[in-house]
Amino acid sequence: MDIVLFARIAAGWLASRLSLSDGERGATAVEYALMVALIAVVIIAAVTLLGTQISAMFSKIANKLV
Repeated sequence: MDIVLFARIAAGWLASRLSLSDGERGATAVEYALMVALIAVVIIAAVTLLGTQISAMFSKIANKLV
């Protein structure tokens, strides 16, 4: 699933960009990582729940155009 790979790459990139040199920045990095993880979970859930329906809708439209 491409969205899962994207979410993992985004979380890894964010973690690598944030410096963990002092306590406050470390806490901020953890907060950002949690937000990215939550956003990734929401995106994955939405794609999982709606992916089949959206795919069927586009297929139906494509068949009508042909």
